[in-house]
Amino acid sequence: MKSQDIRKQFLQFFESKGHLIVPSAPIVLKDDPTLMFNNSGMAQFKEYFLGNATPKSNRIADTQKCLRVSGKHNDLEDVGFDTYHHTMFEMLGNWSFGDYFKKEAITWAWEFLTEVLKLDKDRLYVSVFEGNPDENVPFDQEAWDIWKQFVAEDRIILGNKKDNFWEMGDQGPCGPCSEIHIDLRTDAERAAVAGRSLVNEDHPQVVEIWNNVFMEFNRKADGSLEKLPAQHVDTGMGFERLCMAMQNVTSNYDTDVFTPLIAKVEAITGLKYTDNTVKNISEEQNKINIAIRVIVDHVRAVAFAIADGQLPSNNGAGYVIRRILRRAIRYGFTFLGTKEPFIYQLVDVLAAQMGEFFPEIVAQKDLVKNVIKEEEASFLRTLDQGLHLLDTVIVGTEGKFVDGAKAFELYDTFGFPIDLTALILREKGYELDEAGFEAAMKAQKDRSRAASEVSKDDWNVLIEGNVETFEGYDKVENEVKITRIRKVESKKDGTLYQIVLNHTPFYAEGGGQVGDKGVLISANETIEIIDTKKENNLIIHFTKQLPENLEANFVAKVNTNLRSASSKNHSATHLLHQALRAVLGTHVEQKGSLVAPNYLRFDFSHFSKVTDEELKKIETFVNARIAEQLPLIERRAIPFNQAVEEGAMALFGEKYGDLVRAIKFGDSMELCGGIHVANTAEIWSFKIISEGAVAAGIRRIEAITGDAVRDFYVAQENTIKDIKETLKNPQDVLKAVHSLQDDNAKLKKQVEQLLKEKAKNLKGDLLAEVQEINGVQFLAKQIDLDANGAKDLVYEIGGTGNNFFIVLGTVTEGKPMLTAYVSKEIVESKNLNAGQVVRELGKHIQGGGGGQAFFATAGGKNPDGMADAITNAIQFIK
Repeated sequence: MKSQDIRKQFLQFFESKGHLIVPSAPIVLKDDPTLMFNNSGMAQFKEYFLGNATPKSNRIADTQKCLRVSGKHNDLEDVGFDTYHHTMFEMLGNWSFGDYFKKEAITWAWEFLTEVLKLDKDRLYVSVFEGNPDENVPFDQEAWDIWKQFVAEDRIILGNKKDNFWEMGDQGPCGPCSEIHIDLRTDAERAAVAGRSLVNEDHPQVVEIWNNVFMEFNRKADGSLEKLPAQHVDTGMGFERLCMAMQNVTSNYDTDVFTPLIAKVEAITGLKYTDNTVKNISEEQNKINIAIRVIVDHVRAVAFAIADGQLPSNNGAGYVIRRILRRAIRYGFTFLGTKEPFIYQLVDVLAAQMGEFFPEIVAQKDLVKNVIKEEEASFLRTLDQGLHLLDTVIVGTEGKFVDGAKAFELYDTFGFPIDLTALILREKGYELDEAGFEAAMKAQKDRSRAASEVSKDDWNVLIEGNVETFEGYDKVENEVKITRIRKVESKKDGTLYQIVLNHTPFYAEGGGQVGDKGVLISANETIEIIDTKKENNLIIHFTKQLPENLEANFVAKVNTNLRSASSKNHSATHLLHQALRAVLGTHVEQKGSLVAPNYLRFDFSHFSKVTDEELKKIETFVNARIAEQLPLIERRAIPFNQAVEEGAMALFGEKYGDLVRAIKFGDSMELCGGIHVANTAEIWSFKIISEGAVAAGIRRIEAITGDAVRDFYVAQENTIKDIKETLKNPQDVLKAVHSLQDDNAKLKKQVEQLLKEKAKNLKGDLLAEVQEINGVQFLAKQIDLDANGAKDLVYEIGGTGNNFFIVLGTVTEGKPMLTAYVSKEIVESKNLNAGQVVRELGKHIQGGGGGQAFFATAGGKNPDGMADAITNAIQFIK
């Protein structure tokens, strides 16, 4: 059975059992600060388990894109080395929110596997929770009794807390689970060793395929369990593993989920992948197999993350995506010999395979390809640069052990993979100081963890069963009661308190718009609200102190100055989006935004720099819509499909409900939950401040509106006034500036000529000061030239003979610079390296630098240290 058919069969089966079929949520999470990525099927339904929202149906089924590369569930380092772990995978799931429970979940799971898919019952094993007396959770007798109706008791396995009690994280909904495992070994292997003994033992052919989680508890901050108000079912079946079972293969990578991607890699590289049935393969072939598995797995994760709106970057979720892609590039570079970008070519295959169920990969295909291609090209350059830098480290190494801290510097600063470093060192006859590397890595992780460590108390519920409502579209203040509070300790922010109100005018950060600030006012005190965010459908107000009387009546009052400025910028982003599509083309799509009171930032898909002429047209377009005084047409509860049919723009990567809010200004219509002006005239004016690249195929415009535009023009006017006064109030300011530039250019040429003549005169003087020490022609001196003059001078002197080691110091406008030159013939013979020289001597001037083994420079901040740097240069040859 083809993978597409397996997916269809599952969804059709549960639809026949009264389940609503819903699409996969985006792989990147937007409103759950506890998770970077959707790492399980249940993540998008968390608010229902917590009771913060009501599901559209009590029975739901879906296939969810999941990513397990960070936090508690992290499979990244296993991928490639075995045949059943993945970064991105699909989780087929059926859900009950307070409806059916263990009997139905177990019965339907067995029915689907054995009657619909017709898997061999003799190959299936099941497990149930053995209980945990320490937490007062009993053995799951009910699940055991239900399973006894379908399987022999010797096929029911008792599982401990690690294997059969499922929880998302340190806090939150959890409960015992019952897993289904399949034994895919040959009949001979099964006869020799019982499958029961291999369950949960990481055997590649005895694998878990389905997990039925019975959500009964909530894990509190102190680690204790409390009963949830209702019992829920959360099931997840690994799609790739199910395909392996259905297609009679012994590896996920031998299924048609991956074989088309593998075939494409083979066609590109000319290398062959051997499937899991081939035994006794060579070490070289094994490395090729691992590399291909890594690449075809990782391209799925990266492609879908980008399609869902997460671009590779240097922090947060973006860094995780970049790391996954770089791991794939590195395996291709090292083991497949790929020195040019190629992974981007796999996206066409991926779109053809998965586009029917996940249309975002088709719609965003060109963008995904361009981003991956640019990332590949960039990292391949980094790998090349890293090889040169590694050579420099090796040259500066005494003995056979390379300093782990220096290897970590390569990894941390340049992204050069440590396993590649170790591999190259072995090839050159060196060993990596792994303990030193791990110590440097641990120190960095400890610093990072300490900076971001957060601990949360449990919610203290003051008013039970109250559902919070948002009233901020119509009000900026209202009377409220506090329904729950929670204390949060953070190394970064200190002690903060989170407050939930019964209804609130405060807008929670979302859709690019920052959260509202304001105050809570009671009869006796005023509490400042410093931010507002959303977590699992709760609107959370952040404060630095709690009210003395939590049960008092309060007035929640939004800071209207900040709210008004944000609303102008938010409405302007809609007009900007419309302008970009009108001026640049309808290929433009929003790829991210930030709407703050002081400015707006808008990221969009476009494959070339926006010209000055185009920027002028875009600005004019937006200001024309402002001048038209277009009224806001807001529709708050329009069906999603109807809104899209009427022309509303929906953003990829956003999660929309059945009913949506549509915002319309003239011909601009978008789905949006943010705060907007009542009329475009309120924006007053729109001014673009900057335009630039964010990633391949992604551009960014930053702009201002309202009072910020007025302040901008006032500042420009004051600047021109200051220029006029500085130039003695000429009648034609522009002509005076041009004249000044011409004079400056002439003077620069004269200075350059004088410096060259000075350098010629210096050359003879300096040659007279050269000393011979241990066979090296040595010179270290501070000179009165600029850095370029020093560079020319060391090459001039070095060109007069052999075995030169020269260090010259310069200070230009208070900035010290060291220039080191080492004749090529003594780089190896004397183990002398210019890059290492400037790194060490640069410490005296509070700076650093680098370069090649024969020439390097280092800049610094402390000119007073130059004398010490020059004095210590001789130590390198003594």
